[in-house]
Amino acid sequence: MFVLLVTGAVGLTVGSLLLYVIIRYRQRAGDEDREPPQIYGSNQIELAWTVIPLLIVVVLFLSTVRLIFTIQHAKIPPQGVTAQVIGHQFWWEFRYPKYGVVTANELHVPVSNDPHHPMPTFLKLATADVDHSFWVPRLSGKVDMMAGQVNDMWIQPEQTGIYLGQCAQFCGAQHAHMLIRVYAQTPEQFQQWIANQQKNAVDDPSVKAGREEFEHTACINCHAIRGTIANGRFGPDLTHLMSRDTIAAGTMKNTRQNLVEWIKDPDAYKPGCLMPAMKLSDDQIGKIADYLVTLR
Repeated sequence: MFVLLVTGAVGLTVGSLLLYVIIRYRQRAGDEDREPPQIYGSNQIELAWTVIPLLIVVVLFLSTVRLIFTIQHAKIPPQGVTAQVIGHQFWWEFRYPKYGVVTANELHVPVSNDPHHPMPTFLKLATADVDHSFWVPRLSGKVDMMAGQVNDMWIQPEQTGIYLGQCAQFCGAQHAHMLIRVYAQTPEQFQQWIANQQKNAVDDPSVKAGREEFEHTACINCHAIRGTIANGRFGPDLTHLMSRDTIAAGTMKNTRQNLVEWIKDPDAYKPGCLMPAMKLSDDQIGKIADYLVTLR
């Protein structure tokens, strides 16, 4: 607002002077053959329109630097949320250390529309492999994620809804299919989501065969399901898989049929992804998919 006021005042002043000159010194009848008086420039005016713009630029520069430092060194209020963002080829891992919650590709945050009790979400960004870049245009500028370095940023959405983002640093063949979905919820909805994510995975006896099939394949080497022997870290946490709207980092809707197709041949939908085709039979895949759809 300060920059808008300063630049607005400059624009209004220059526009008014221009309008005055156009009207005051417009061509009048009889001026066609008369040359206007030739006047040498004024040192005072030259000095004024050099010094004044310079002062304006300095003021804008100092106010911008102050604001940048304020943003970069913002302190986490007691009611603020902290999340770790880890970029993988080619998906996003989101961890909430305060709550013991791990999820993938869909970041949930509370809205912050009370100026007296702001609820910003502070993000610590890192990469598990190559360079990535976290970018949700409607919430903030992009922040790069480089090996051996943790970068910080914070977001503060004021309206509920879904904010779409994208990895903004080329990271491999499926860079374009590394999407981000930020769910901005009311504080009450966010706490309900956290409470559900903190629970162990649903243990439905009707899909025991699918759970056993899952636990006897290499799936458990990459994926974690809380409350089971699956404790992998290489792939997304599946404890509450069906609470997400999409799979494969936004590439496919999260349905049983898509889970079947994805398990059967991930490379057919996301060429170059690091999840292998396990060469399972249709019966095995069906049982595993039946188990996965209970994980809400």
